[in-house]
Amino acid sequence: MRILHTMIRVGDLERSIAFYTEALGMRLLRRKDYPGGRFTLAFVGYGDESSSAVIELTHNWDIDRYELGTGFGHIAIGVEDIHASCKGIRAAGGEITREPGPMKHGSTVIAFARDPDGYAIELIELGSGAD
Repeated sequence: MRILHTMIRVGDLERSIAFYTEALGMRLLRRKDYPGGRFTLAFVGYGDESSSAVIELTHNWDIDRYELGTGFGHIAIGVEDIHASCKGIRAAGGEITREPGPMKHGSTVIAFARDPDGYAIELIELGSGAD
């Protein structure tokens, strides 16, 4: 068994695809419209779906905004250079909500960004600690 994907609902599919591909460097792996159900699914990720977990962006055509709720935490992405990653996210119009630095009570270097729909993205610098 393995994790296949995580699904999040997005209000503006083009804006979300741009964020995940341009700001976070993922690839658009596939996209399909479902006219009968009035929704589109787009899958983004760093690797092929056959071997990597990906994110499913679900866009319901008649809804342009969602309330995030309190149950969802964040999507975590490992990065080689957290400062360069934050700079790239800013350059692509993204928002950094926590600047890079060690996690509270630990040594792992983390930062947080928000995607266009407000979902939290945690950046974890690879090799920075084992917390």
